[in-house]
Amino acid sequence: MSNTHSAFLKEMGITEWSTRDGVQAPHSAQTVIEAPPAVEKISQGHWWFFGSPPQGNTQILFQGLIRSLGLGPQEWSWKNAGDDLNQLHVPEDGLPVVALAFGGSIAQKITGEKDSLPQLRETILALNNGSDEEIPVIASFDLAQLLTKPKDKALLWQDLLLAKSVLQNI
Repeated sequence: MSNTHSAFLKEMGITEWSTRDGVQAPHSAQTVIEAPPAVEKISQGHWWFFGSPPQGNTQILFQGLIRSLGLGPQEWSWKNAGDDLNQLHVPEDGLPVVALAFGGSIAQKITGEKDSLPQLRETILALNNGSDEEIPVIASFDLAQLLTKPKDKALLWQDLLLAKSVLQNI
């Protein structure tokens, strides 16, 4: 594995590479990256995920995503784009929120944008919740689509890194 790949894995918080079924990759393909010294993890904010709650293989993909981001259960939640968005407010703990919309139609619904997903991606949108609170939204691919088009997973990682950067800079 090249140093570039190792750097990307380290950026995503992956310290050891193994196959999806948990079997260690062959020694020639395996890399172990030194983990940074243990420090107390401090939450940097909340992640709101909009889309169809994952089931089956999409749930496995989503769990890997959560693990790669290093999010604890209190740091993320699923939101339903069909709910009253006016009822969504920034948590009272004062930590910032970033929203990730899985799918173009979901992004359109929660932001009020009309463009298709290719135009919405790589742009910081805003949640249309009718309040003065601006909640940034990053549009990405529907998880089920990623199972049929695995090449788009690299683009999902770009979206996640953008969302992470937005959250760190709020």
